[in-house]
Amino acid sequence: QVQLAESGGGLVQVGGSLRLSCVASGSTIYTNAMGWFRQAPGKEREFVAAMRWSGGSTEYADSVKGRFTMSRAHPATYTVYLQMNSLKPEDTAVYYCSSKSVGGTNWNYWGQGTQVTVSS
Repeated sequence: QVQLAESGGGLVQVGGSLRLSCVASGSTIYTNAMGWFRQAPGKEREFVAAMRWSGGSTEYADSVKGRFTMSRAHPATYTVYLQMNSLKPEDTAVYYCSSKSVGGTNWNYWGQGTQVTVSS
């Protein structure tokens, strides 16, 4: 089992920035990737960014490319960040951290989520 804990959400004005953090604990040694997803009211959860744990390559949703950056602390800490710049009202959502285990195809562990609200 892996436990994920997000932090860093809040209220920010249009054009502002926030940095989200996610710390994984438990059976993290089997982690193959970590990612960020978000869910806005009345919408389905959507992919934001993900990072392969070996090699650190990162993918982004088109809607956040050039504005959001996913990074990690020392790999042994299983801590990732999501730096969000030039925030827009449409970025308002609950942001979730997730991890995928080696040999798995699904994102199988999720944090409790952190609210990000962008006011215009």
